[in-house]
Amino acid sequence: MKMLFTSARASRASGSDDNLGRGMDTALTVLTFLGIGLLVDTWLGTRPVFTIGLVVFAAVGTFVRMKLVYDATMTRLEGERRESSRRAA
Repeated sequence: MKMLFTSARASRASGSDDNLGRGMDTALTVLTFLGIGLLVDTWLGTRPVFTIGLVVFAAVGTFVRMKLVYDATMTRLEGERRESSRRAA
């Protein structure tokens, strides 16, 4: 029986694991919403209500997206693991 992380190590070695890309995507999304919030607050003359609200919205949205991608990846890897164990048996 192979460990579940064997496939993950193999994909990391082949360069298909894009954690740096996910991190950059998260940072750029939050910074974009920060900039939009600052522009809206400056335009309307409000306190940083929109800035804080949009940054929280972007952070929650990116983490929900990461969770959904993680769940889909784990479901796919578990399916591959089951298929390989059926072939080996």
